[in-house]
Amino acid sequence: MNLNSALKPALTLTALLSLSACTAPKPQTETQPQNQQAQSGQASAAQVSSAAGTASASSATPASNTDKIGGTLKVITHDSFALSEGLLEGFEKTTGVNVELIKAGDAGQMLSRLILTKQAPLADVVYGLDNSMLPRARAEDLLLPYRSPALSGVPADYRLDESGLLNTVDYGVVALNYDRAAWAKTGLPLPQTLDELKGKDYASRLVVPSPATSSPGLAFLLATVNELGEQGAWAWWNEAEQNGMKIVGGWSDAYNTEFTRSGGQYPLVLSYGSSPAAEVFYAEGYDPAKLPSEAPTGNLFIPGTSYLQLEGVGILKSTGNEAAARAFLDWMLSPEVQRDIPTNMWVYPAAAETPLDPVFALAETTELAPVGAELTENPQALIDAWVENVQRK
Repeated sequence: MNLNSALKPALTLTALLSLSACTAPKPQTETQPQNQQAQSGQASAAQVSSAAGTASASSATPASNTDKIGGTLKVITHDSFALSEGLLEGFEKTTGVNVELIKAGDAGQMLSRLILTKQAPLADVVYGLDNSMLPRARAEDLLLPYRSPALSGVPADYRLDESGLLNTVDYGVVALNYDRAAWAKTGLPLPQTLDELKGKDYASRLVVPSPATSSPGLAFLLATVNELGEQGAWAWWNEAEQNGMKIVGGWSDAYNTEFTRSGGQYPLVLSYGSSPAAEVFYAEGYDPAKLPSEAPTGNLFIPGTSYLQLEGVGILKSTGNEAAARAFLDWMLSPEVQRDIPTNMWVYPAAAETPLDPVFALAETTELAPVGAELTENPQALIDAWVENVQRK
């Protein structure tokens, strides 16, 4: 789930399905500026605040299984995967492994490609599947269990799968964003409920990614169904679309093309709670010691629209270099990578006690409603029902 290439000039970003009660993160921000390649973040699973706070603790480091393994490792990711220049090259130098990155669209599109190519595998490792997609990946028998020793540094509530099918790397709150300047020109108050949001004044100004092809889109669908029930959600989606809500293929299409901050026509967009912080970070003259009082965008935490999303990395059963794959998983949970994630992909690192850049004080957070367990058991069935009841109508 990641806001880099478009907030340079735009943003690149990217749900805890099994928690009985969900909260968004309360980040710990650093008080001194750092080199941008070392700026990073961590959040606690138990608290919510828009102010800087304190993260939970961990000193775990990856297993040292990286002694000149050699060979080639193909890693398939969603399009938002980004790390600082030189970081991946450091892994290659240490391990002797040549890493080939395969960008495969949004996470939903990536999962579909992995399923369709099981007989002619594309990669050894996958990064970017989330908790809403793990049930389908498990059902399709795509993943080889490997529980990284570094997973012990991830709070238990954030672990996607204790057997290691997916090792949690990061998480973020899927949320509606609005462009403050563009919204002010509408003269409208901000919507406060899903019922208001589906009305013509608001729906015609909203763009969201499709649940069928996008992980934040699926998170939004799960949130609406959790709030309204299936029939209520289908009615909401149909009315909102009839009133002008635009549904696009993926997060990048929505934020980087259609959102007014990127030159589009829609001042409301589905993105992440950390997107406002990214807007400030990529602004000209950013100074972590002189943060503005607010970001040019804000979050709109309407009940039934926000969702906590976990992203993970896993080994594909098709791997021909399992030793390199294990080393890569350990590396993704290493302190250097965890520190690098927040200001590149604009999500929170899973490893505890990773400090945040001060700009994350502008990453607004909220309490999230518990998600019904029945929704998490088979998200694909919900997608299929959405296609039948909304997309094909």
